[in-house]
This record gives sequence, structure tokens and C-alpha cells, in this order.
Amino acid sequence: MTIPPPLSLIPYRPATDAPLLRSWVTTPAELMTWAGPSFSWPLDDAQLAAYAAEPGRRIWTAVSPGDPGDHAVGHAVGHVSVAGTRLGRVLIAPEARAHGLGRALVSRAVELCFGELALPEITLGVWSHNTAAIRIYEKLGFRTERVIENVEEVDGTPWTAHQMRLASPHG
Repeated sequence: MTIPPPLSLIPYRPATDAPLLRSWVTTPAELMTWAGPSFSWPLDDAQLAAYAAEPGRRIWTAVSPGDPGDHAVGHAVGHVSVAGTRLGRVLIAPEARAHGLGRALVSRAVELCFGELALPEITLGVWSHNTAAIRIYEKLGFRTERVIENVEEVDGTPWTAHQMRLASPHG
């Protein structure tokens, strides 16, 4: 396995980042996987503008440096946000998946939450069938505190959610 490049989290810029999010979320099921029932299909600029304006929500775009031979300053490869102590809306661009960037993105977000934001804990929700995300969270120390069976139905299939938590290492 190759080591993923370091990621930077830069503040979400609606004008440039909203079109990226819309291009990364291409079906109603992908929208539910990314954001739960908070948005309605199709994802549009009005919903993303309201999301960006939510009081107390911090939103970042994950930027990966270009390849060493590439003169690009960096390119967007992911998205994440925090509201209160709740980490959410974690997304890796489809073309960037399966390269360890999900773990790099969540690790960087955890560093920000416990460092700059000085949060006492981080909580999150993840769908039970999103096993790759659950593995990432568990490897980073998150533990499932509650399982909510059949909380949503998507395309006639009930979805179950895990509520996970990670306490700050700073006590």
C-alpha cells in the first residue's frame, strides 16, 4: 500500500467547492450516504449555500498536493465538516478513493478538532453498510456507542446507523 500524500484542510469556498460536491454526489443514495437526510435530491446550490451558512458549522475542503512532477499547487480531493462536536459530511472525490485519503482526511480533521478547536470529544454517525468508513474510524480510535436499526429507508432498503465517539486525548 502506498502512503497517501499529506492533506491540507482549507476553508470551504462555495463558489468553487459547491460544483465539486455536486459532481461527487451523483445519486440519491450517495447523497444519503454523505449527508443523511439533511439534504434533498437533487443537491443544488441553494442547499449548499444554506449548509455553508449554518451557525457554528466549520467546513473544509481537503486539498492534496500535486504529484512531485506536477506543477499544480494542489487539487481538491475531499470534504469534511464539524458542527459542535459532530464530525460529518466526510467525502472523498470518486477518482481519489482507495488510496488512503479517507484515513488521511479524517486524521487531519481529528487533529483540528482536538487541537485548534479544543473539542472534548468527537461524535459521528455512519451507515452500517459503509464498512470502509467504519474501519477508518475504528483504526483512529472511534468506538460505536449505539446502533440505530432501520433509521432510514433508501430505495426500499432499511439503513442502520452507528453512532460513534472518540474522546480527546487531552482529557
